[in-house]
Amino acid sequence: MRVGIVGAGFMGETHARAWAATPAQVAAIYAPREEPTRKLAQQVGASACRSLQELIDQVDVVDVCAPTDQHAAIGLQAAAAGRHLLVEKPLARKLGEGQELLQACEQAGVQLLVGHVLRFFPEYVAAQAAVTRGDIGDVAMLRLTRGSFQPWAGTAHWLTDESRSGGLVLDLMIHDFDYAQWVAGPVESVHARSVRSREAGAPGDYCLALLQHRGGAISHVEGAWAYPQPLFRTALEIAGSEGLIEQPVESTAPLDIRLVQQDAEGADIVAPTSPLAEDPFVTQMRNIHDVLADGAAPRCSAAEALAALRIALAARESARCGRPVRPDELVAEAN
Repeated sequence: MRVGIVGAGFMGETHARAWAATPAQVAAIYAPREEPTRKLAQQVGASACRSLQELIDQVDVVDVCAPTDQHAAIGLQAAAAGRHLLVEKPLARKLGEGQELLQACEQAGVQLLVGHVLRFFPEYVAAQAAVTRGDIGDVAMLRLTRGSFQPWAGTAHWLTDESRSGGLVLDLMIHDFDYAQWVAGPVESVHARSVRSREAGAPGDYCLALLQHRGGAISHVEGAWAYPQPLFRTALEIAGSEGLIEQPVESTAPLDIRLVQQDAEGADIVAPTSPLAEDPFVTQMRNIHDVLADGAAPRCSAAEALAALRIALAARESARCGRPVRPDELVAEAN
């Protein structure tokens, strides 16, 4: 399996290292800037390509680690050539682009996989598995927090241009939007507020989104680009009818699962997971390799990635207009 990586920045390097732990070969690298392309190609023993088409001609799988607003165009060109696709999250910048990419891959008969890596973090996987087993009964509430410093603040980097990246909501919070739907099912309504929807020039951003799931659960998703460097904090809490799963911001344990049932001494039962065994990006790439090579089931389907994009775009629209927005009612051309 020959893989070509489009993008030689942080995510391109991250994906290249993760692919190295699989039987696949990173065969080609392409990015618009020649020096980063050459440097990453040398690191992984790949060809440094001068064009996207040159990369496509050399590989079986195209791994898209380019800026978000370029995902669809790159993916469409690769699908037209019959190449399987891995696209770093989010699937696309706009809903219509994501829909077009799904349709193109289906018509071409190629796989479309999306890098929602949170589904491979052990503590999040363990929590989802506990919910699926019924350990905490019926899920009622999720609280998901993800906050860091403003990336590349004060520069012309594409990530700071919301028309290209989608900003905090589409780039960072989409991790937890996807996780919420993985745990609690489809989302039928989103109500959000954000700092930059009220003050476009704010030096940082903060957003709070409430998701109403079709099955009745509510997710409270908090995202921030507001901490000083190098802070990055996440928190996880899932409350059910019979118990609570929790990993607080300050927790150093991989996961705490606290059940309503008590032991003979009346104490809560705590079942922490084991420490990280490997980089979640490596775990993710092993799964993707198995999907492409052996027909294994992807942990995140293309349809689920499109649904996560809908949720994120609904949150952006809700923050803009000040009212709840239904993801399934979004008009492709309006986002």
